[in-house]
Amino acid sequence: MSRERSSLITATAFVVALSLRPALTAVGPVLPRIGVDLHLGEAAQGLLGTLPLLAFAVASPLVHLASRRFGMERAVFVSLLVLAASSALRPYTGQAGLWIGTAVVGAAIAVGNVLVPVILKRDYAGHVSRATGIYTAFITGGAAIASILAVPIADAVDWRLSLAVWGGLAVLVAVVWLPRTISPEPMPAATAGDGPPPVSVWRQPMAWLVTGFMGLQSTAFYLFVNWLPTIEISTGGVSERATGVHLFLFQVFGLIGGLSIPRLMKHPTNQRAGMMTASTPIFIALLGLLFAPHLAIVWAIVGGLGQGAGLVAALTLISLRGRGHHETTQLSGMAQAVGYSLAAAGPVVAGYLTQVTGGWRTTLTVFATLSALQIVLGFVAGRDNRPT
Repeated sequence: MSRERSSLITATAFVVALSLRPALTAVGPVLPRIGVDLHLGEAAQGLLGTLPLLAFAVASPLVHLASRRFGMERAVFVSLLVLAASSALRPYTGQAGLWIGTAVVGAAIAVGNVLVPVILKRDYAGHVSRATGIYTAFITGGAAIASILAVPIADAVDWRLSLAVWGGLAVLVAVVWLPRTISPEPMPAATAGDGPPPVSVWRQPMAWLVTGFMGLQSTAFYLFVNWLPTIEISTGGVSERATGVHLFLFQVFGLIGGLSIPRLMKHPTNQRAGMMTASTPIFIALLGLLFAPHLAIVWAIVGGLGQGAGLVAALTLISLRGRGHHETTQLSGMAQAVGYSLAAAGPVVAGYLTQVTGGWRTTLTVFATLSALQIVLGFVAGRDNRPT
């Protein structure tokens, strides 16, 4: 195989990232239409939005079993086909099909969430942080595109097509990925760290630090995605149209943050600078929404930079702290299982606190405190380059 063709095949890992969020982010903009059409109340609509995160949490720890049985490339390929089928069918199979299909969509995406960062670590061993930054940029780009197109497609046809169309994207990505299943990339020569870890990652202190960081940054991200427009309208008097622009800016600057942070994560033995730089903006953004809500657009931009950088930092740390293929896969599954469990609970807790207290001040204070804890965890987890 020529070097050019090999490089193109290797780069298909980034293309997979395009398909890992549209099936999720296309739902929010048309959720009111789904609720009216299928007679779903607000609580049910909220659960529908949270269901993929719960599926992430359940499926992520199990992905390493499929990887060991079938190989990473083939596991990703099958997950893309499942994602395509479930995305296309769920809008047209009634209320039961919508719920089941959404859960299957989440489980299929979990396979890519866990395995693609491990594949990147293998294929770009000398440039893990840079490759992770590009990967998250593709994730963010796919998410933003689906968010923007959901309503226009629904207006032109209906909400069902605005969800189903992303199944076609998954099919195209599966076709691009297919050559990797025919001749999967070999793993590097075995080292002392390869093979099942001698101590389960669930019993490693460093693994819990990485997991805690992943969970807190995910919690903050989904707080913003679910509640930023409501917070801005309630506390800053921002118009509904402006909040949509602010949420789009949050995603765009997340892409910028994700591409900028890798240079601070390149140190061979210490990633503290990158971890703290990635964590601080979201803390500032939450404080800004608390004390200066009239500057909401500023806090949307600052928060976006922090969330993009935070995701890259978390995924990079997973790759750097895993001592071999098996341990990295298990660490990725653990971090994402716990992380997305927290992320699923975050918006619900935020809504409950706001309902009980009658305003957003307590909620923002609690989540700012959690973001401060994220900074601390980033400082500790970034101290060396080996799990304990």
